[in-house]
Amino acid sequence: MDMGVLESFRLDGKVAIVTGVSSGLGVAFATALASAGANLVVCARREDRLRSNAEMIAKQTGRTVMPVQADVSSEADVAKAVSAAESKFGKIDILVNNAGIANAKPSTEMTGREWLDVINVNLNGTFYMARDAAKSMMRKNAGGSIINIASIYGMFGDIIPAASYYASKGAVVNLTRALAVEWVQSRIRVNAIAPGFFPSEMTQGIQQDPQIMAHITSRTPMGRLGKPDELGGALLLLASDAGSYITGHILNVDGGWDAE
Repeated sequence: MDMGVLESFRLDGKVAIVTGVSSGLGVAFATALASAGANLVVCARREDRLRSNAEMIAKQTGRTVMPVQADVSSEADVAKAVSAAESKFGKIDILVNNAGIANAKPSTEMTGREWLDVINVNLNGTFYMARDAAKSMMRKNAGGSIINIASIYGMFGDIIPAASYYASKGAVVNLTRALAVEWVQSRIRVNAIAPGFFPSEMTQGIQQDPQIMAHITSRTPMGRLGKPDELGGALLLLASDAGSYITGHILNVDGGWDAE
């Protein structure tokens, strides 16, 4: 095999911001990037867990991992995270917009506040982070890669009642396409990963419901949930020079869910 192709997946000398690294898939995303050579700024609301995870990733990979407590739904916190990355590393090459929440509740019982809580994190937070990271990338005039974490539920409905989650992730899908076109002349690629079901803090309740789990596994051609490390390859493709001609793409990593 051409070693040039393999080397194109490396991220040595790159700087990445990853949000939502207090739990769930954020730790897997951050670990994959650091393992490929990137130094990181990792963000989350829960500072104790964030710092613990940052230390673990740094120890495992030998990379510099700086934790910054931040709520992505706060424009001030987003600006703080971007400024911290610039101050520590001098640039931002990669953003992984992973922070997200869900509220599984019938729509007729959902309050306006509960609706907005999900929209503010999943959609508004994704936009704020992408906007500020892109402005930083433009100042350096060196391009970059933004990877939004959408969901198969951004493209499909299902029996789990969580309208705010479905709506927010659907919006992330088209936001990704819009920003990809808008920023292409600045050599900023914007793509999204749409995971299927993976074990995480967000899906703990679902995993404890035998009927829902039976539905999910029967609906997934591979017949199982994904493993967090099965997202790493997709992430590195979109983050690295290996994906240099990919922008505006939604990459489903879902065990075949979207094929049925």
